[in-house]
Amino acid sequence: MSERDAMVCRACGREERASEGYPCQECGTFICNMCELKGVIRCAACAAKGPPREGDPAPASAPAPAR
Repeated sequence: MSERDAMVCRACGREERASEGYPCQECGTFICNMCELKGVIRCAACAAKGPPREGDPAPASAPAPAR
């Protein structure tokens, strides 16, 4: 009997190892490592709801806000 440690990324749909991913910043569903490295912080369903809420952390690739 073999075990599978895979989950489907809720941002891109790829199946990746569960240990190599991060949770969506809003709902906690699985986001794969490749999406996280691209700066994706929310799953497709949360992203479709609209822009991030006030106080949500910005993705690492986003420029700092002007002062």
